[in-house]
Amino acid sequence: MSLGQRVSSDHQLARLLQIGVVLEEVVESRAAHHLESLPADERQAIDDDVRELLAEAAEESAGHRERLEALVDELDAETVAYEEINALVDAQYGPPEDTDGVLYDQLCNEETAYKFYDDLIEAVEASDAEFAIDRDRLLETLYDIREEEREGVEEVTEIMERRA
Repeated sequence: MSLGQRVSSDHQLARLLQIGVVLEEVVESRAAHHLESLPADERQAIDDDVRELLAEAAEESAGHRERLEALVDELDAETVAYEEINALVDAQYGPPEDTDGVLYDQLCNEETAYKFYDDLIEAVEASDAEFAIDRDRLLETLYDIREEEREGVEEVTEIMERRA
């Protein structure tokens, strides 16, 4: 399934929204664990702006995940539990080595999420399919999440520029 094509069924839409849930779970997990995963001297060197950014990113991703899960639920589909993704993230990804690594990782997460939602919106807008959920509410949810991801990219970029 590609986002380069129209979304033609509830099943396809549910699968794409499930991918969004997993994406949010990965972002939430990584943002929540970045500080803990740094070496002690690097952890103490993290400034308040970065700490606040990571806390907000984890909270925002949890909110996005819950909104997407509600849509998936309305389509009579299920999602993968956050705890399962969190365990996979812990096992799969190595910790960043320093603050710059944390910021680059967070920027990559925000940009990936923004691009995903941008493509998903385009695929839904290009579709003539009737969905079991209200199209306007679906698109409004996706627009809101995409906008928050765009703001996240800007926040990370501003912190990186201040640190340069």
